[in-house]
Amino acid sequence: MSSSPYLVGLVGQGVGPSLTPALHMAEARANGLDYVYRTVDLTTSGIAPERIGEVLEWARALGYNALNVTHPCKRLVIEHLDALDDGAAALGAVNTVVFEPHRTVGYNTDAPGFGTGFGEGLPGAATDSVTLVGAGGAGAAVGHALLDIGTEHLVIVDLDVERATALARELANRHPGARVEASEFDKLSVLLPVSDGVVHCTPTGMADHPGLPFDAGLLHPGLWVADVVYRPLNTALLTAAREVGCQTLDGGHMAVHQATTAFELITGITPDAARMSRHFRSLVGEFPTVSTTSEGN
Repeated sequence: MSSSPYLVGLVGQGVGPSLTPALHMAEARANGLDYVYRTVDLTTSGIAPERIGEVLEWARALGYNALNVTHPCKRLVIEHLDALDDGAAALGAVNTVVFEPHRTVGYNTDAPGFGTGFGEGLPGAATDSVTLVGAGGAGAAVGHALLDIGTEHLVIVDLDVERATALARELANRHPGARVEASEFDKLSVLLPVSDGVVHCTPTGMADHPGLPFDAGLLHPGLWVADVVYRPLNTALLTAAREVGCQTLDGGHMAVHQATTAFELITGITPDAARMSRHFRSLVGEFPTVSTTSEGN
């Protein structure tokens, strides 16, 4: 084992069941690292999210090397940091905080996690025109990733049209060469027939929020379908998409590559992404549900 042990935490509400600690610690063991990863559930601890600055101070004082930060603290944490990397600054959200000797730095691994996972699971898929369902934090990260990998026309759909409009404006400002628009949910029947793909970024389909985010009748074989939900990996949306012949991408790809990027930021060691993916899927307890074009990758 390494002579320099790591102490890492995950801070947020309802983080007790997270798979991230087991995923990080298994990869650390494979790399010969002494690595402890603990959850800090703000709900069960009775700590208000607005006290995230104090949590950072406590963590540094207790010798933590880093924290992963999740809902609802990704934006709240920013004012308590000394520096942000470009990705976190672009998204206005942080999910990884690294304690350096003389400063605290915030990163965001959501967008690169989706981008890398997309290339892994849907290699060569057309991305000229994409519909994005959900304008929350996950949607913002995925939107940035899609534009970074070359999407020319991105339409953001959300039940809260004002939120979709705000995100579209933000993304358009940062990617002036692309056409970014907001639209209403009932326009999906017009949007999906002319889209190369659709990415679903809402909680619908999770174990606690079962069901489909939109009418499965709108799916067609020429459309690829990606879902950021990973528990379960085999969501109702992906099941319906495969039944009509769509290529699909499950949320496990994004989840794993978020973790690989964070692990490298924390340790300086590039992890074995394939090994982490296998371990992740064993933890979820389901077989991989990836695009039919990605077998063997």
